[in-house]
Amino acid sequence: MKSLLILFILLFSMGCSENKITNMQLVEKYYDGFQSSNFLQVKNIIDDSLTTVYGDYTTNFTKEKYYEQFKWDSVFKPDYKLISLKKSETAIMATVSISCSKFEFLKNNPMICNYEFQFKAGKITRIEELNCDNVNWDVWENQVNDLVHWVEINHPELDGFVHDLSLQGAQNYLKAIALYNARH
Repeated sequence: MKSLLILFILLFSMGCSENKITNMQLVEKYYDGFQSSNFLQVKNIIDDSLTTVYGDYTTNFTKEKYYEQFKWDSVFKPDYKLISLKKSETAIMATVSISCSKFEFLKNNPMICNYEFQFKAGKITRIEELNCDNVNWDVWENQVNDLVHWVEINHPELDGFVHDLSLQGAQNYLKAIALYNARH
């Protein structure tokens, strides 16, 4: 009887350890969720509190607030390609190619960026953009400034789109790009 109990515990613990998802797999699932527009998949692998760092901008999200970011991002029809994953002692480094209509307008399509992912208790807790070596930030900034200036003069109803990270803000951003491109 005692050996049967030990055998059962051993088999149960082996089954549980085989089902444990690795941090590398979490990052793969994260980008797969964005690529397939499946927020439920993303929601299940991020922590209740997620921090993102992009340059000087640090943002803390709840899952609900991150869903707003997810919806904003999806408006631009992004195409995510995970190029590589590397494991460090405390994090996973991901190199990702992202193409979308916004980056195309900003003349930096695709963007290839490196990110550091950190984890706690099997969930993603922090994503930091380390660099985007192929991006020409001067061209990016000029395109944004030209668009914002043109919109202020010609379509003031869309003014503020560039800082509005809501679904409506992203839709206004796309509308501004379309109007700007059609002006000739």
